[in-house]
Amino acid sequence: MKRLSGKLVALLLLITLLACGCGAFSEFEEEKCPYEEFLVVDVFDGLANYQGIQSGWFAKLVKDKFNMELNIIAPNVAGGGDTLFEIRCAAGNLGDIVIFSGERQELQNMVTSGLIMDIEPYLQGKDIMRFETAIRNVNKSITPEGLFAIPTELSSNAPTVPSESKEPTYGPYIRWDLYAELGYPPINTLEDLLPVLKQMQELCPVTETGEKTYAFSFFRDWDANMMNAGKQPCCFYGYDESGFVLVKADSSDYQSIIDSDSLYIRVLKWYFDANQMGLVDPESPTLNFQGLVEKYKKGQILYSPWPWVAQQYYNTISNKKAGKGFMMADISDMQIYSYGCSGDGNYKTIVGVGSQTKDPERMVDFINWLYSPEGIAANSVNGMADTAGLQGLCWEYGEEGPYLTEFGKMALLEGDTQVPEEWGGGSWKDGISMLNFMPVTKCEIDEQGYFYSYKMWDSLDELNNTQLDADWREKMKAETTLDYLIDHNKLIVSPGCGYVIPAETVEETAIRKQCRGVIQKYSWDMVFAEDEEEFYSLLKEMQAEAISLGYEEILARDMEVSMGREKARCETVERYQNNHK
Repeated sequence: MKRLSGKLVALLLLITLLACGCGAFSEFEEEKCPYEEFLVVDVFDGLANYQGIQSGWFAKLVKDKFNMELNIIAPNVAGGGDTLFEIRCAAGNLGDIVIFSGERQELQNMVTSGLIMDIEPYLQGKDIMRFETAIRNVNKSITPEGLFAIPTELSSNAPTVPSESKEPTYGPYIRWDLYAELGYPPINTLEDLLPVLKQMQELCPVTETGEKTYAFSFFRDWDANMMNAGKQPCCFYGYDESGFVLVKADSSDYQSIIDSDSLYIRVLKWYFDANQMGLVDPESPTLNFQGLVEKYKKGQILYSPWPWVAQQYYNTISNKKAGKGFMMADISDMQIYSYGCSGDGNYKTIVGVGSQTKDPERMVDFINWLYSPEGIAANSVNGMADTAGLQGLCWEYGEEGPYLTEFGKMALLEGDTQVPEEWGGGSWKDGISMLNFMPVTKCEIDEQGYFYSYKMWDSLDELNNTQLDADWREKMKAETTLDYLIDHNKLIVSPGCGYVIPAETVEETAIRKQCRGVIQKYSWDMVFAEDEEEFYSLLKEMQAEAISLGYEEILARDMEVSMGREKARCETVERYQNNHK
């Protein structure tokens, strides 16, 4: 019937054109962009790992729809978020669009300083207002009243439902093919992983092109309250950061990160031991995120705490068919942290419109589009969200649901291919959106009832029947990683909720900044210490220096905030349950 209907429509169009003459073509032209003036739009993006003009197919899509170009300003790339943020704040202009943290006092500070504008007048009648409750909740504590920010990672699921798809956000992902070659030695604790990684390195000392391999490689781009790499394995044991505190997902434990017996210090010692064994990439101190990505692509790194990095950049279909790739290994005592879904979204990242923008209506239209089904699919093509990109080029709806086209398989599963000129041309990977944020969680469904994440599609199951997948399933006795973790009680969900951290004083912010710098510096130095004596000496120096700067005052505040967030989580769960009885 669909094919027949198509033929009938074509016939009717032909009859109409013949009857009305060539002028009738104008009735069937594609809708034109409503914006006549071309704009270069500055996007201040606290999540971006790329700085400069967006290029390729996503740039063409934005140009066609909004007649504008995105100039991404990235603190991660430009030498530190605080410095660049403060410089642009002093100038009174963060950018036309602002993607930044709304969890702490930053949102109120931006409003108070007049850096972002109230966009409520422009939101009337927009599709994004289907999330009106969440939008109003993130703004309700802001003065003066208004709608200044849109939360991210919105969800319609219960707050106790994992927001991930088939893979968790964190986990001990290792080169499974090398692990299998060793005979799958048991790993009882985090420390037991090191000798296994050493044996894997000995099996594969260099890549196919001759580069030396390492288990670990780090970068500084995401360091904040601590060394980012030091926090990641804490999530294997159910902890996440809250300022200078590590909080268990069920709020059963709170730890100061610099305490000698904290999980964070345990991880730093783990990295120190790894470096003593020759497992840490010596280029780590000067590496950025993009440099890390290139090392994964080449096969230089044998471990990752993130499936959305290791699997995205190494697990191509050709590698997987050859039996090579990253899969999660089991650590006997692990219980991995999972972020629960949140109807209020994630306040760690908000989107707003800069007060100095030339065309606020267009900026809001663009944000509205980013939260539309088309925008979600196009913008979130990365390992965090796994959307499928451009419908018609990368994917289509079939009778049994969405599926990847041949182009989509090359672009998304092999990692790159050339884009047809009519879609923007150039390399697929070079055209991916560099905004690096998720409007909705990856377990959300679209208007037709299918997951936005293509990795959740039934049509992808056949493509995952590779030698690598089959071996992992046989060994782990599970269909997916999340299935394994849930079945073995190795996933601990922190209920999702919207929570705005009370504003810090100017003095508290200054103390935090100083303490951060000390903790970051000493953490790196400890990992690369000459011996254990120096490691523990540096630890004492870090503790003493941080405490002398006022660390304990900020720690007490972070403890209070952590408990306030726990109260908000409990209230969110209770409210959801009451509303869905």
